[in-house]
Amino acid sequence: MTAHGPEPTGGADHPRGGAGPRDGARETSASGAETSVPAPVIAGAVFGDRLELAQRYAELLADTGATHGLMGPREVPRLWERHLLNCAVVHEAIPHGASVIDVGSGAGLPGLVLAIVRPDLQLHLVEPMLRRTTWLEDAVRQLELSDVTVHRGRAEELWGDLMAPVVTARAVAPLAELARWCLPLVDAGGAMLALKGSSAPEELARDRDAVRRLGSVEEVVETYGAGMLDPVTTVVRLLVDQPVRPDRTVVDATGGRSRPGGRRSHRRSRR
Repeated sequence: MTAHGPEPTGGADHPRGGAGPRDGARETSASGAETSVPAPVIAGAVFGDRLELAQRYAELLADTGATHGLMGPREVPRLWERHLLNCAVVHEAIPHGASVIDVGSGAGLPGLVLAIVRPDLQLHLVEPMLRRTTWLEDAVRQLELSDVTVHRGRAEELWGDLMAPVVTARAVAPLAELARWCLPLVDAGGAMLALKGSSAPEELARDRDAVRRLGSVEEVVETYGAGMLDPVTTVVRLLVDQPVRPDRTVVDATGGRSRPGGRRSHRRSRR
């Protein structure tokens, strides 16, 4: 299945909904970090009238996101192409008004991007590290995103407490391990969306038997952003037809046995 992408946001100097990059010199923070990374032309087509908000988020990532270690300095010049746009186009895979759980949210990729491009969604950002959840909560406040909740903890700590029709994850873990953590969070008839690279078909072929034992009933590789992004965003969609029991033991892709769960080392906090 191939889909096309969403609509972006710009900075204070950028015309709302404009398609071009922001004019003017790049600004720097007191720490010397670049805080203004101009949006590419295509960002206007993806974020639309939310482009200004997306630009503010990009500036947060380039500033405190970098100084707090959430974003590597080499990633700052390619924030839009490699990160924001890569995540934003996936919004087309999500039904209107849905709740979404973003596991291993880190710097808010894709969770905060989805909240920006799709204000109709309710986002739950799940992240175990205190430093990251503190940054996420501050970003949510600064961006004035009212339908975003930050949870400090691991995915398995939320089993039985939080479920949604859509669960997302990007660059978190191999597919079988990710499914073990995430599928118990998916409502009946819902899906886990794993943002992967070009090797997604090979990873799915390797892990298909494992994810089936974990409760997936159908697996599909989808691409988003065709005609706009190069490379396109590749997503592995795992569908479930009923709530997944989180106590299954499965044989992973390497042949070893693994059990969902594990020690809970972080307590969960809600905004």
